[in-house]
Amino acid sequence: MALTVRERRLPQLHISLDVPSCAFRHPNPPAAASASAPRASGEFRLSEFDRLAVLGRGNGGTVYKVAHRRTSALYALKVLHRGDPAAEVDALRRAGSSPHVVRCHSVLLAPAAAPGDVALLLELVDGGGSLDAVAARRGAFPEAALAEVAAQALSGLAHLHGRRVVHRDVKPANVLVGAAGDVKIADLGIARVLPRAGDRCDAVAYEGTAAYMSPERFDTERHGHADPRSADVWGLGVTVLELFMGRYPLLPAGQKPSWAALMCAICFGELPSMPDGAASPELRAFVAACLQKDYTKRASVAQLLAHPFVARRDVAASKDALRRLVAGA
Repeated sequence: MALTVRERRLPQLHISLDVPSCAFRHPNPPAAASASAPRASGEFRLSEFDRLAVLGRGNGGTVYKVAHRRTSALYALKVLHRGDPAAEVDALRRAGSSPHVVRCHSVLLAPAAAPGDVALLLELVDGGGSLDAVAARRGAFPEAALAEVAAQALSGLAHLHGRRVVHRDVKPANVLVGAAGDVKIADLGIARVLPRAGDRCDAVAYEGTAAYMSPERFDTERHGHADPRSADVWGLGVTVLELFMGRYPLLPAGQKPSWAALMCAICFGELPSMPDGAASPELRAFVAACLQKDYTKRASVAQLLAHPFVARRDVAASKDALRRLVAGA
């Protein structure tokens, strides 16, 4: 079960951004046969889309499933309500194209009825939903499916980090899986672009979801210049452990997830023990490498991609296990 407790936030700076009706287009639009960008030239406009369903709502905006009226191509449309889309747009522009990160095809101005709103036309990941939605339907994940989730999510993080983008809110709700077993990192709403490769970022705290926040983000005075990429690794570790256990893992079952309880558990608590025989040595070691409280000792994304839990998995069997889990087989 994914927690939705959100941490306290610092006041946000309201930076104006003059976004044209199509601020950027995906450089390599997929074929029209896929549920993605139509091939027609010209700018996208909100008036060209029909809203089919609400996919999700949050503090930052609402996500709709939409259809392009002329081509019937399907998308996810995220309408931002915060009035300050600059950071998310910057992160999306920097992120570019990866099979393991949800693509942004266009940035659109919302109608005059909602002045200041901006809409993001995103790739639709259909058939499965977020990892927490799959877990709510199917319960705990088998190890084979978990290994595939970890491998693909790490590939997405490697792509983002290689482009100096840190996600800062990795959790089951922000990782999507399609019917074919394709895993994609979503929601760059609080992502940031690091100034230069190798730089630290002082904006490590007070945005995101407290339950998935790393220890150093609770103590910014001492760790104000921690590498935020290591915080993404922590979030992935909590995600993998949660999917394995079938519940949020860092608090005892049934305990109220208050800010104080989460801070104590994350900063000072021991990792939950996995019953003997319930988890392989490879999974135990992988989770332990992600959830080192000292961020300087935490594994990097590159190290985790080479970890036996991921690198030695049976790729075909793992992907098949994930597909069957998503399909409810």
